[in-house]
Amino acid sequence: MRDFIPALAHRLTSASTARRQLSIILVVAVVARAITFGDPVVHVDEEFYFTTAYAWLHGATPYIDIWDRKPIGLFIVYLPAALFGLKAGIWVYQAMALASLVGTAWLIARLAGRAGWGRGALAGALAYVLWVDFVDGQGGQAPIFYNLLVIGAATLIMPRDDRGPRFLPGFAAMALMGIALQIKYSVLFEGLFFGLWLLWSAWRGGRRWSIVPLGAGLAVTALLPTALAWFAYHRIGADAAWLYANITSIAARRPDPALEQFGNLMKILLITSPLIAASVLAWLSRGVANRPVRAWLFAWLGVAWFGLLVFGSYFEHYALPVLVPLSICAAGFFGDHRSGRRIVLPLLLIGFLGGQTLLLIKRHNRGTAAQFAGVVEAIGHGPGCLYVFSGESMFYPASGRCALTRYIFPSHLGRLREEGAIGVDQQAEIERILALKPEIVVFRPPYFGERATLRAMAIQEMRRHYRLRATRPLGAQAIQIYERAAP
Repeated sequence: MRDFIPALAHRLTSASTARRQLSIILVVAVVARAITFGDPVVHVDEEFYFTTAYAWLHGATPYIDIWDRKPIGLFIVYLPAALFGLKAGIWVYQAMALASLVGTAWLIARLAGRAGWGRGALAGALAYVLWVDFVDGQGGQAPIFYNLLVIGAATLIMPRDDRGPRFLPGFAAMALMGIALQIKYSVLFEGLFFGLWLLWSAWRGGRRWSIVPLGAGLAVTALLPTALAWFAYHRIGADAAWLYANITSIAARRPDPALEQFGNLMKILLITSPLIAASVLAWLSRGVANRPVRAWLFAWLGVAWFGLLVFGSYFEHYALPVLVPLSICAAGFFGDHRSGRRIVLPLLLIGFLGGQTLLLIKRHNRGTAAQFAGVVEAIGHGPGCLYVFSGESMFYPASGRCALTRYIFPSHLGRLREEGAIGVDQQAEIERILALKPEIVVFRPPYFGERATLRAMAIQEMRRHYRLRATRPLGAQAIQIYERAAP
């Protein structure tokens, strides 16, 4: 055993073939995420993405019949999984997320190799695979999918030695960024960085006459998917609904309290601190070899951090885009430094064990597939409509009951920071829903940031016209299910 660990560390930081890297990444990714497979309540966000795609397949139109402010491309990503139905679809979207994760990690290794960090390339890729578990990337969060597009774009245009990018790949990269923009708008800053890099390369290469037409062409290419999304809604007379959901409502949403945002940011910095430290050490000794490539990677890392800081809130999964360039740059320390080669294996083992511990804690807090099924059984499958005042949006497709509102992501109607930012008055919409006499109403326990007055109003309605049908556990929560009392 004493000889085995140093030998394993040596193999980890030795040059390896692309096929071997891919095989190792795949095995580690499967093991690191296995505990989540088949779980419908990994995270509320991806529950809603799947629910929206499922509703879309069954006749609902996003932004009109089911409301959110995410770009339409994110729901398109989930459509193939929704085709398989609820139970199988969970496995399908998680398999898609696994494939995206593995592809992104493999390109991390390839880009690290291009920067001359080949000895640390595999370690950097594995760091990405393991660290996403710390920031709610264990399932199908949006960045798990669009990170593959972003690093694909980076692979096409990153400098090689002293040569700038060729511009046909540059347009392909902007097309990838345009698609990524329709999965989540937070890729905007990385897209701007890539586009400006292409323009600067043209300027430096003496093609100054081409800056204006080139810039216009790159911008049109990147914005084309968004323009097509708008045009599709314009054709059905719903461009105002698209514009409000995708643009106006984002600016209207209230910021979280400053102290809460600060705490969230500190948590992100703490989680990523080992990779930040490794990247800083790689920067301090980046050497002469491949200097333009390495400088470009560090610039990309800076832009990714800027994008995270600008958007605020700082939920843990907001760090997922940063992990891509961060893992590439950390590879420089893992492979080039003697200390890096010595600590990389213990660091990755700590990352794996820490990630698995966190996933177990989240599973305990959020619930299991069996507990979810128990709640759905208590809700029943009809007749009568369902209103989830607070809880899981996936209760709607799982129960098959009809919804009485297009705001089926419960926090849109119940969270303080959404007040005035969803196109309707929250209290008026809840009153309208309750006036329609839903057969079943579901409550999770109160949560931080909830509008307590709205909960009190709904509970008062339960006391007048409903009876408690069941209370079922879902993780650390007790889900209360009310049914309308006979007149």
